[in-house]
Amino acid sequence: MAWLYLIIAGLLEVQWAVTMKYTDGFTKIWPSVFCVLGMAASVYFLALAQKTLPLGTSYAIWTGIGAVGAAVCGMILFNEPRDVARILCILLIVAGILGLKFTSGH
Repeated sequence: MAWLYLIIAGLLEVQWAVTMKYTDGFTKIWPSVFCVLGMAASVYFLALAQKTLPLGTSYAIWTGIGAVGAAVCGMILFNEPRDVARILCILLIVAGILGLKFTSGH
């Protein structure tokens, strides 16, 4: 279950990062509410995952999922650059996430 909690936490991190873009500096109420709820839920699921998983592994994977997800969502939703170097860097983060997962011993 810890890995499932960690994936949920990472996806919620993507949710709040994307939602934050819509808050207009936390001046729009509903995007702000969804952003803060996503933050709280993300940290909650990270805490559940850390009951079993090592801190370094879980935190790095959580932030990695968030970074990759936010970068991809930025490309799709906000027309951010899609150049080869950027995509290769995202793939390096994915490789790091997978490396940590498979060497964690859990």
